[in-house]
Amino acid sequence: MKKYSRILIIANLILLLGYFNWSVYQKEQTLKEGQLVLLQLAPVDPRSLMQGDYMRLNYKEANSELINRQKAKRGYAVLKLDKNHVGESLEPVNENEIVLKYKTINGRLFLGAESFFFEEGQDSVYNRAAYGGLRVDNKGQSLLVGLYDKDFRQIKPYRGKQ
Repeated sequence: MKKYSRILIIANLILLLGYFNWSVYQKEQTLKEGQLVLLQLAPVDPRSLMQGDYMRLNYKEANSELINRQKAKRGYAVLKLDKNHVGESLEPVNENEIVLKYKTINGRLFLGAESFFFEEGQDSVYNRAAYGGLRVDNKGQSLLVGLYDKDFRQIKPYRGKQ
């Protein structure tokens, strides 16, 4: 019996590691091949004493009236993209559309990553963020790739002496 339990443990470990590696591979593919979508940020307090330096991301589109009428806990939102890859509305369109997976928890809509952590002392750099940049795959899965300023440029952390 002891021999079978070892085999079972090893098989489960191999399956778990295989699943983990497949998940990492899928996320890498989304980062490499996913479409860039910029979602406008609504103002939020950029710091937390308990978690260190981070910014809670609150997307403007997630607060729209259209979203408040959604009854489903999970689903897909259709975003219309402008020439700068900014998601403008959450309603079905035909041209420049992209599907983004969402979920609601306690009446709050989650469109993608809801927090952006950064190095201590970099809060002044990220205070000018106007957009959250997501890479979205063809299944609607999204990954946060960074924050962008009002001119659609990705904000990079300051690396020099302060």
